Amino acid sequence: MSTEIDTQDDDAGLVKTVYRTVTPGYDSHSDDGMNAIGWAMFLGLLVILFPLLPFVALVWGVTKLIEVIAGEDEAGGDE
Repeated sequence: MSTEIDTQDDDAGLVKTVYRTVTPGYDSHSDDGMNAIGWAMFLGLLVILFPLLPFVALVWGVTKLIEVIAGEDEAGGDE
């Protein structure tokens, strides 16, 4: 015995499956508590990682400089 009921929307012509249930439906709502936790985690990570930004920039700059130097040597050797 199936608990599914197939209904058809006249406007769109699409078939929707409806399930019989004893639980109440879910209405979407904003969850302010979880939003606050998310923002707190983001700001905490930002505070922790912001002081590391100069070191990340230094490593990035050195690797780009090495790529440029190595790229010029390789390009010069191919000609």
